[in-house]
Amino acid sequence: MASQTISFLRRIALLEGGSFLLLLGIAMPLKYFAGMPMAVKWVGWLHGALFILFCYALLQVMLKTQWSLARCALVFVASLVPFGPFLLDSRMRAWQNEAK
Repeated sequence: MASQTISFLRRIALLEGGSFLLLLGIAMPLKYFAGMPMAVKWVGWLHGALFILFCYALLQVMLKTQWSLARCALVFVASLVPFGPFLLDSRMRAWQNEAK
């Protein structure tokens, strides 16, 4: 059960990280250089929804596993940094295998 919860967190983290990169790399340049503010509106909305889902998934992992506060803080901070979820994914996969 804990492994499934961590797997869900990993998937959401990667989606959220991808939406963050889309927001920074595509939508914001479209807004400021091409005069297309709707790109930021839609991609920003999607990113915000995925971030909230990520926070919910991280809370579920905290409640169902014995992850330390430091580990959870590391995962949270990684979500705030571009490419952070992708860099942390292999470590999260190892933590998922520990929970099996």
